[in-house]
Amino acid sequence: MATVLVLWLAVYLSGTLAVDKGNFKTCDQSAFCKRQRALKPGESPYRALLETMELTKTRLTLQLTNDNNKVRLLLELYRLQGNMTRVKINELKPLKPRYEVPDVLIREPPTEPLSLLSQDENGVVLSLGVESQRVIVSARPFRLDIMEGREVLMSLNSRGLLAFEHLRMRKDTQAESEGEKKDEADSANQAEKAKEEEEKDEDGMWEETFKSHSDGKPNGPSAISLDFSWPGVEHVYGIPEHADTLRLKTTDNGDPYRLYNLDVFQYELYNPMALYGAVPVMLAHSAQRTTGIFWLNAAETWVDISSNTAGKTVFGKMLDYVQGSSETPQTDVRWISESGIIDVFIMLGPTPKDIFSQYASLTGTQSFPPLAALAYHQCRWNYNDQEDVQTVDAGFDEHDIPYDFIWLDIEHTDGKRYFTWDQHKFATPKEMLQGLMDKKRKMVAIVDPHIKVDSNYKIHNEIRSRGFYVKNKDGGDYEGWCWPGSAGYPDFTRADMRDWWASQFAYDQYEGSMENLYTWNDMNEPSVFNGPEVTMHKDAVHGAWEHRDVHNIYGFYVQMATAEGLIQRSGGVERPFVLTRAFFAGSQRYGAVWTGDNAAEWDHLKISIPMCLSLGLVGISFCGADVGGFFKTPSTELLVRWYQTGAYQPFFRAHAHLDTPRREPWLFGPENTALIREAVRQRYTLLPYWYQQFYNTHHTGEPVMRPLWVEYPQDPATFALDDEFLIGRDLLVHPVTEEGARGVTAYLPGKDEVWFDVHTFQKHNGAQNLYIPVTMSSIPVFQRGGSIIPRKLRVRRSSTCMEHDPYTLHVALNLQRAAVGELYIDDGHTFNYDKKEFIYRRLSFANNILSSVNLAPDAQFSTRSWIERIVILGASKPSKVTLKTPDGQESQVEFDFDSSMSVLTLRKPGMNAGVDWTIALE
Repeated sequence: MATVLVLWLAVYLSGTLAVDKGNFKTCDQSAFCKRQRALKPGESPYRALLETMELTKTRLTLQLTNDNNKVRLLLELYRLQGNMTRVKINELKPLKPRYEVPDVLIREPPTEPLSLLSQDENGVVLSLGVESQRVIVSARPFRLDIMEGREVLMSLNSRGLLAFEHLRMRKDTQAESEGEKKDEADSANQAEKAKEEEEKDEDGMWEETFKSHSDGKPNGPSAISLDFSWPGVEHVYGIPEHADTLRLKTTDNGDPYRLYNLDVFQYELYNPMALYGAVPVMLAHSAQRTTGIFWLNAAETWVDISSNTAGKTVFGKMLDYVQGSSETPQTDVRWISESGIIDVFIMLGPTPKDIFSQYASLTGTQSFPPLAALAYHQCRWNYNDQEDVQTVDAGFDEHDIPYDFIWLDIEHTDGKRYFTWDQHKFATPKEMLQGLMDKKRKMVAIVDPHIKVDSNYKIHNEIRSRGFYVKNKDGGDYEGWCWPGSAGYPDFTRADMRDWWASQFAYDQYEGSMENLYTWNDMNEPSVFNGPEVTMHKDAVHGAWEHRDVHNIYGFYVQMATAEGLIQRSGGVERPFVLTRAFFAGSQRYGAVWTGDNAAEWDHLKISIPMCLSLGLVGISFCGADVGGFFKTPSTELLVRWYQTGAYQPFFRAHAHLDTPRREPWLFGPENTALIREAVRQRYTLLPYWYQQFYNTHHTGEPVMRPLWVEYPQDPATFALDDEFLIGRDLLVHPVTEEGARGVTAYLPGKDEVWFDVHTFQKHNGAQNLYIPVTMSSIPVFQRGGSIIPRKLRVRRSSTCMEHDPYTLHVALNLQRAAVGELYIDDGHTFNYDKKEFIYRRLSFANNILSSVNLAPDAQFSTRSWIERIVILGASKPSKVTLKTPDGQESQVEFDFDSSMSVLTLRKPGMNAGVDWTIALE
């Protein structure tokens, strides 16, 4: 065993090799995927037994039978509030219960009445109550179509690939039990058994070997599969995490996309291999409609995508156009999971924002982070000791670069024992934390979920004595190798284990911790260096369930318990900040994610954009990539470009591998220091806008960093774009991600829109590809005409130091010479916003009047911040500018006008940011 760890560490620490794909399964090497993929379309053995149908106000139930083996399934269909449909399929009488995923849904989704429209021997038609929406259930073969008017929105089992491997006794044990019960069995049962006997056992059904690892399968084959068809759709998105384009590719000529949380260091790009997290949600978009599928299953899952237009050449598509092809584009998707049940939520939109709202109603919204967490984070594996931390902290002040968080990786602990400190290198952690607190800065320390097996380690002893470890198939504590050597893995699927874990973050339990120490959960896929595919054996045991049933939800539970610990330690007052590497649907409720162990390569910089866009589409807005790349050493050009890109992504953290040269921002000469400083300062000036976007996503589920098609859903030119993006509605960013670039071409959307370069205030029309010459200082960013964006231009050493500073409003006028925006202010770190302690104002400009109106009159909060400057882009020169305040006072405001750029600057109007006011241009 020790040899395994030494070999793994040698590879991981060297950071020189790319991923060894041989460590991870292909579909052909995953027995259930290979079995299911071998099924041929159009040969479905399932039919609906219409005579078993029961319809109540809230649901329809119907039995399905497999004509090959006579095993019956139970179909449940629900119409949910908010234009969604839920379909569940389970065995009618399973040998034992099958796993149904708990804790991901924020509540049991409320239902709405279903009504029967018609029924005959071929099927039934049900009304979904919305604009002539209905569900058609066809009996033979079973098929389900969701329609609106005469249009099919989505079909289930239209290709006949529904498969449900029923739980069964193994044949060699079945013979014995049948002998004992022979007299009791009636002839019908014997006939059914005979049918079952006809099913041939295939390799991998009852045990499976990968490399040197054996997977015993006491429950036998248990895979499930279902196909979905989307007529009229060519673009599908989602199912992160994959290092691939935003628009998902067809998988006909390769492996399906895999969802199985794995520790894949230095991952390859542009392929469907599994990575650290899995969100089984797919969105389909066309100019007419956006819809989505949420496949609620936590087992290993593979997703196949095919399209009837995928293989066509441009000439072929042109020929279709000229000849008037009647073929509607269609995308077919097939989900295959190893165990559990089919539990699928069909989200019917019809707009992108409806989809975000629908999914948020199921799994919740992005947690609202402390404002400081949206600022800049400085990390590496590892800062050596307290003196090193102090020196780096001072370096930021010396070079006038702001930062909010400094991070400690695994070396800060006492021998990789989490919740401890190295007694020599970090002898007085509270002194170190107090030094940071005095500068209004914070720290993050890593707490991983593998626990060193050591009888002198309090955490291990408590977990073992309480029986909280995951068990192996023989009932003992499961042990694997990770950073500490031999490690146990707490069973986070247990609520009592999570409660105990949360309690360990209390200040009197976690020695040396203070209120400005936050947490990072790494390796929580879980990573097991000597396990199959570097993870836990599937036949490990979590109470009544095997690890295969719960694998993809393990990391979700680790972050959940950690976030709860940080909330509890403050008595429920302070918002937590927890970063996780592994995640699942619903992880957005607990903090941030990052894209894992990337590399200092230009393609890794580029892929960070579609990776975070994909996560945002499925609810996880707080996403970022290691700035500079974790493995390898970036050129100074790549490092600068990565800072410029990261400054405009939601989670902004530099991080680096143990063996890379130090790369604090000031180590690359004064010119590069200045470029990095400017990128970081741009982030800080925009923190009011970032914070407002996170307040918005916390309430609506709309992504903070979003693809252009979300705001321009009828513009096909936006559908596959993933080298540029929007922050909220109003900022468009096209980072420079090409080495040696002299220019970039950005698509500015909206035929009736105008866009303003935020650096030069140059105005550009929408619906065009704009070539932008760039130098090393360029970050192409545009503000949408019609928007008002708040900024704070007095950048200080941390965001907390800027709390009371004044605002500058950038008002970008549209073609109608109007603009709207918002201003949100609260204390930045507590849950008091839930008690209506905040300021939320609408800013609007129309008819030459700019005003601030209270959007939350029942909320109470005061701010010392005031309005220092207003910059109006696309303006005309006024003769005078008058400010009116609530007390009826009027005063003249000084202004400058740049006629060459049509920019009007109002200087020091001076009103408090939290009150009503109007400014009239005359």
